[in-house]
Amino acid sequence: MNAEIQSGKTELLIGTSGYSFPDWVGPFYPPGTPKGEMLDFYSKHFSTVEVNSTYYRIMHPKVSWNMVNKTPDDFQFTVKLHSSMTHSRDASPVQWDQYTRMLEPFIEKKKLSCLLAQFPYSFKPSESSVRYVEDLNRRTGEVPLSVEFRYDEWYRKDILERIEGSGMALVSVDLPRLPHLPPPVIIGGKPFGYVRFHGRNTSEWWNGGALRYDYSYSDEELQAWLPAINRLGAESGKLFVMFNNCHFGQAVKDAIRMKELFRGE
Repeated sequence: MNAEIQSGKTELLIGTSGYSFPDWVGPFYPPGTPKGEMLDFYSKHFSTVEVNSTYYRIMHPKVSWNMVNKTPDDFQFTVKLHSSMTHSRDASPVQWDQYTRMLEPFIEKKKLSCLLAQFPYSFKPSESSVRYVEDLNRRTGEVPLSVEFRYDEWYRKDILERIEGSGMALVSVDLPRLPHLPPPVIIGGKPFGYVRFHGRNTSEWWNGGALRYDYSYSDEELQAWLPAINRLGAESGKLFVMFNNCHFGQAVKDAIRMKELFRGE
């Protein structure tokens, strides 16, 4: 049973940031599950996923075809932009061409929900940086772009209105409560809603690495988000809720629990 939930007129899709993790074998995947069978198993439980590997390496279109062919017709992918587009911000024409060709199978099969631009903490708001985000949106063409900022000064009303006015979806985030990280508030809603849960591991966050995402949400922490997520869903009509606390399969556990909470279980 996949994860698509109809809440009134809202289409709610809950999933995780990535699916191919060796430490998910046992907590989620059956023992002995090979890497090549993980997406097929995942898609029986969830109807959407973020493709995080594209941040590190632009895939060959053959890999994209393999992914779309392994998933149900209604399955949706969010594909993350390559690091050269969000972090070093020096993507070459060749990289853009490779990235565009990589997307073609997802687009042809109508399985590409949006692209995800996850900017680093070091990316601070300025006129030039706002223009860069706007140019990035124009560069991605007709494919919707969702944008996540990791520095709280981006959360000024005038900046957010300017970005959303350009047609981009603003990502709401749940992060550790640390200085200058964005607060846990709902933003955006047009053209769709997008919420990402990264965990609240304050002790490891600034150390980087996988341990920063080593966190399991309590029922109380998830329930506290329900009213705001419901409001965002009512405004947008379509809402993605994605869990990035991927250490040892905790994202899967929390995504499943969030589905249950929305169903009143």
